[in-house]
Amino acid sequence: MNPRLQSATLALLGAAALAAPALAQDYPAHPVTIVVPFSAGGPSDTVARVIAHAMGREMGQQVLVQNVGGAGGTLGAAQVANAAPDGYNLLVHHIAMAVSDALYANLLFSPTKDFTPIGLATDAPMVITGRPGLAADSIGELLELIRAEGADMTIAHGGIGGAAHLCGMLLQEALGVEMVTIPYQGTGPAMTDLMGDQVDVMCDQATTTVSPIRNGSIKAYAVTSDERIDSLPDLPTTAEADLAAVRIGVWHGLYGPAGMEEAVVSRLETALQAAIRDPEVIARLADIGTVPMPVDDATPEALRAMLDRQIALWEPIIERAGVFAQ
Repeated sequence: MNPRLQSATLALLGAAALAAPALAQDYPAHPVTIVVPFSAGGPSDTVARVIAHAMGREMGQQVLVQNVGGAGGTLGAAQVANAAPDGYNLLVHHIAMAVSDALYANLLFSPTKDFTPIGLATDAPMVITGRPGLAADSIGELLELIRAEGADMTIAHGGIGGAAHLCGMLLQEALGVEMVTIPYQGTGPAMTDLMGDQVDVMCDQATTTVSPIRNGSIKAYAVTSDERIDSLPDLPTTAEADLAAVRIGVWHGLYGPAGMEEAVVSRLETALQAAIRDPEVIARLADIGTVPMPVDDATPEALRAMLDRQIALWEPIIERAGVFAQ
């Protein structure tokens, strides 16, 4: 090679090598967007906005939230999977991330290969609820009723692959009973019919059930967490009802596209950890029946491990149930 050309080539390579750390050091140089793969106003949207505001404050840059709903959260996730891995397009997604591959035959992304995990953010228990006129006033009475008449009872959820759908499948598998499943286009219509005595049972997030439980619009039977929750302290856990197999929480994680620089991931990890330690964030999440994850879980390693565990848990359950999305 010509000595001058060789020198120029080496200089360019050296400049490129120095540029990458500089770009990471300047991150974020402009607003960051977090995609929520569900409609505005729902639990995931609220969680994302609370976390985004605190992260933006810590990073000194605005963090925006964009709602890209549809297809059980897969459209928004696909958008981020195909985005540039520069740290400016992120995803807040919940437990549905772990079941999308099992539910969708033609999924446009791989949950384990097309994303960079950044950290776990929040966790919320589910609550097993019933219509106000249901002939069961305790979790024991409800389980007896389902075991005796479950084949003729209805259980609602707000969409295939959503948390309520998964909780319902887990409950039916634990009891060995197949109920009549009624899918809705969103939690709102499902809750409306539950309050109106049109469906029998629904297992949904504490985020959406605490208010109608408190005002007597629906019955509450048990929470699916390891411990009782402050917002419903008199409600037993499923473990107390000898139903320990029904343990499910709606965990949210923060992801970016695959191939992100380690320095950018580290910056986001630090901002996420600062956000979930923020007293204002903790209080705001408590208002919607959600708690931040321990700081030690707000890491790429913890999120990756959670995703792997949940995929292993849900794949066989979905296969046995024979329920798949189109």
